[in-house]
Amino acid sequence: MKIYLVGGAVRDKLLGLPVKERDWVVVGETPEALEARGFKRVGKEFPVFLHPRTHEEYALARTERKVAPGHRGFEVHASPAVTLEEDLKRRDLTINAMAMDEEGRLIDPYGGRKDLELRLLRHVSPAFAEDPLRILRVARFAARYAHLGFEVAEETRLLMRQMVEAGEIDVLTPERVWQELIKALGEKTPVEFFRVLRECGANERLFPEIEGLFGVPQPAKWHPEIDTSVHTMMVLTQAARLSDETVVRFAALTHDLGKALTPPGMWPGHRGHESRGLQPLAELCQRLKAPRIYHRLAEKVMLYHGHCHRVLELRPATIVEVLHALDVLHETMDFEAFLLACMADYRGRKGWENKPYPQIEWWRRLRRATLGVEVQALMARGLEGRKLGEALKRARVRAVAEEKQNLLKRAQGSGH
Repeated sequence: MKIYLVGGAVRDKLLGLPVKERDWVVVGETPEALEARGFKRVGKEFPVFLHPRTHEEYALARTERKVAPGHRGFEVHASPAVTLEEDLKRRDLTINAMAMDEEGRLIDPYGGRKDLELRLLRHVSPAFAEDPLRILRVARFAARYAHLGFEVAEETRLLMRQMVEAGEIDVLTPERVWQELIKALGEKTPVEFFRVLRECGANERLFPEIEGLFGVPQPAKWHPEIDTSVHTMMVLTQAARLSDETVVRFAALTHDLGKALTPPGMWPGHRGHESRGLQPLAELCQRLKAPRIYHRLAEKVMLYHGHCHRVLELRPATIVEVLHALDVLHETMDFEAFLLACMADYRGRKGWENKPYPQIEWWRRLRRATLGVEVQALMARGLEGRKLGEALKRARVRAVAEEKQNLLKRAQGSGH
């Protein structure tokens, strides 16, 4: 039995990056022999085992044969006769098709180390075309390593486009598309994910709501970058700087979907785009089966990001209504996540990237003022039911009005 460290652990070790998890390939062994050594089988479609002590994944060397459409349509063959080189050949990119033996020697039959030096994402073999999920994986790796200078190799880009044109991308399950999207949003440069998908034509097939933003103009006064898609990607970049939470980044990505539905006769204005965006957002989330937490925050950011920016221009009653709509009084939604996504929108404009955004602290203070109104004091006056609700709202509006005046004075003094 020979054991090799493979895949991402080898790649990141050679790049000098932290190795988050290690995967191993076992050559020359059977499932029964591994189980006899205490390994626990977990793979259903192919033989993968957990080490009895480290719980790291050990997979038997295997080959694959395409037998049906999609990323699941493979027949897997694992036996002691399968070589390490055969196992590595079925992998997606050359930089993921390297191994190290137990003495730390590199096994690199497909030029992965050279492509690391060249900063290229290149497919290992024509078998890449058999799995459409690899298109998304390449785009995700671009999002992960763009800051190191990595680009997709020209021949791989061409192959990905051919796969899209052949309709391969259309058979991916919504769950896998969502998984890859969220992984990509969690990478260092998530905008690269969409750039790569656009280059091969996959973006319009998988994310038509995002694709629809390209070429839609906005008023230069507020958006020097003009194109809505440029703004959207700048907002996503800002969100990635402000938060590691993918729920924030998703909200930033989708906040302006309604602008794709603005009648061209209204361009470059987009009055009412907030509410127009609700339907495409719902369709996107429903199609990809997005968890409710993502849809909920994205919906609130979509509807109220303009209110967030103009907080000191709003009437106190409107501020209370917004806080109520955000449900922050009961803390069922992450208010801080909402504020960060709105800050990303504000700064996601050419020349605005480093502008201060005191609105975050203003909203926090207004929320505290609202929460400072004691319901018990009103109930002690004998109020209940509808009268209690009306009195509570009036008291909150008064508290917000007072705090808003304080904020206006400070803002005027500081020049905001």
